[in-house]
Amino acid sequence: MGGDTMTLDPRTWGRGPQVLALTSIGTFLVSLDSSITTVAFRDIVGDFGETERQLLAWIFSGYNIAYAAGLLTAGRFADVYGRKKSFLRGLAIFSIGSVLCGFAPSAVVLVLARVLQAIGGAILAPASLALVLPEYPVEKRAAALGIWGAVGGLAAAVGPIFGGLLVDSFGWRSLFFINVPFCIFALVIGAKSLHESIDTTAHHSIDIVGAALAIPGIGLIVYGITQGEEWGWSDTGTLIAFGSAVALLALFVWRCNATENPLLDLSLFKLPFVVAANLAGMFFSIGFFMMFFVNTQWLQNVWGYSTSGSGLAFVMGPTTAAIVAAPGGRLAQKYGQHVIITIGAIFLGGGTAALNLIVSDTANYWVTYFPFMIITGAGVGLCITTISSAATAYLPPTRFAMGSALSNTSRQIGSALGLASAASVLTPVLREIGAGRTQAAQSQQQFDISIIDLQQFHISWWIVSACMALAALSMLIFFRRPTTEQMALSNTVAFES
Repeated sequence: MGGDTMTLDPRTWGRGPQVLALTSIGTFLVSLDSSITTVAFRDIVGDFGETERQLLAWIFSGYNIAYAAGLLTAGRFADVYGRKKSFLRGLAIFSIGSVLCGFAPSAVVLVLARVLQAIGGAILAPASLALVLPEYPVEKRAAALGIWGAVGGLAAAVGPIFGGLLVDSFGWRSLFFINVPFCIFALVIGAKSLHESIDTTAHHSIDIVGAALAIPGIGLIVYGITQGEEWGWSDTGTLIAFGSAVALLALFVWRCNATENPLLDLSLFKLPFVVAANLAGMFFSIGFFMMFFVNTQWLQNVWGYSTSGSGLAFVMGPTTAAIVAAPGGRLAQKYGQHVIITIGAIFLGGGTAALNLIVSDTANYWVTYFPFMIITGAGVGLCITTISSAATAYLPPTRFAMGSALSNTSRQIGSALGLASAASVLTPVLREIGAGRTQAAQSQQQFDISIIDLQQFHISWWIVSACMALAALSMLIFFRRPTTEQMALSNTVAFES
């Protein structure tokens, strides 16, 4: 099998929307399954028994750790052996994992099947973006990646809403079976219509040593973040996890410098748009997932919304994000990603700050929540799409999947840190609310939320606003438009022949 490098042929651009739609199916399902199970946890525990609660928490942790740990290796695998092959294999593995989750007879099988799902997701995610990029000329990629990024962000946001409806109607196992027909459809159509592309400059082998360092190194970072809230951030186990991760990743960097075929090309960090987008992506993910968790807990524990009610209260946010996403991509192409991300971060951080200042413990959805769902939703739509395009749109074709994997890894670490930080900050007040409700129920009195100090919620919202400010600053300080040479190089693509 050989290959050659050729300039993008305008005649192929018509395939772009087809490839974008097809690969977005996989991206949507992977992102959806990262959040959809949150609403089903109570039902899953009820099915397998309260004694399995601690183990079942790993249906979230195991998924996030395996997904984050596998991205860099999977991205390089796609570049070397083919993006189409990786996408289809990832879809197949994800589909098998979904079936096993749906039929899982025990908590152990369910957790292991979730890990298998995550491995499939890690394989297909960077490959899907690398398949989209060659189908568009560089000047049109920001708009295309705006749609691609919006699909993943929208899936994560609507997961709890969609999940609540499925669980109420068909039970928690339906959350996993719903993936299968979409995976089969994408596999059949993808096998026929997708074009294969590879990195023709790479050795046809993966750096096994680098992978052996990167996978546990990144996994331990996410593991330490995930368990830090439960164990304590100064606990010996947490410190060992972080210390081991730092040691392994330091060796990984050394290995990437020492080998001719690195798992991660460190020269990517010499590109200002890559550095800026990855920093912005990490800070955005910290703030976004923290906001999502904090808002959900406020609606359910302070305003007393039901699970499905709190999900429906979010509808306007992802709806606005979806509406804004594609125009945001086009504006980014015209004015620059740094401008649009800054505006989006102001909307998201500023909207959260305004909500923080006026919200009260008395439920008043239409006045003190609904308007800010529109404002923050617009911010999400502008940021989540533009960060994806800033990180990958101007890369040379030999680094499409690697750049996508790096971007996904930084955002996955950010999401884990955001959720863990939110849980850590809110734990004291949530326990106080829970104890107060229990005491009121035992004394047959009505619980008065106003007697609880809700300061931890306000602290969390300020942290969200600060993260969005850091995301904007990362782009304003570090982002530089690609040079003419980089633009020309990014408009070539290596096809398998």
